[in-house]
Amino acid sequence: MIEYIKGILTELNPTEAIVEAAGVGYGIAITLPSYSSLVGFEGKEAKLFITEIIREDTHEVYGFVTKAERQLFELLMTVSGIGAATARMILSAFTAEELRMLIATGNAKAMAKVKGLGTKTAQRIIVDLKDKALKLDLGGDPTELPMSFGEPEENGVKTEAVSALTMLGFNAAASSKVVDKILKGDPTLKVESVIREALKML
Repeated sequence: MIEYIKGILTELNPTEAIVEAAGVGYGIAITLPSYSSLVGFEGKEAKLFITEIIREDTHEVYGFVTKAERQLFELLMTVSGIGAATARMILSAFTAEELRMLIATGNAKAMAKVKGLGTKTAQRIIVDLKDKALKLDLGGDPTELPMSFGEPEENGVKTEAVSALTMLGFNAAASSKVVDKILKGDPTLKVESVIREALKML
């Protein structure tokens, strides 16, 4: 069982970080808040808390900048119908603190905006996790993750957003159309904000 991986962040995109530790490059699936926190650390040392999912046909490694986000990820997967991909999508649409507030206030409607989640599953998350989520010590980290990605040009934002959405399993053409619509409404949006909005529209 890997608790965390600490090493040099050699590559980074909105869905994956590659961390080199002891000569091994680990491809680690990440959420948007973790991506946001890691921007600017390329070539520097980074530490990610790890959840491994090992089955006969797959070995997936998910990484999180904070333990609280990892705890929420693992809690989400205890809910019937929620797998790792859906849990990551939920934690990309909402920060750890936002998700905890949605669960605490029973806001299934807002949570159900996540692609493929649905109202019934959102309600199940609230019922199953309300007590557990409220007990989580989120500290200051999940609510203070940096949201700035510098000032990339709009085309760069679009390319990165569409690429991330495609890696999350969405159709490239549909993703491009939605991203265009979002950026037309607000060309100043950063990559993370564009992806979050797209996750609620696709």
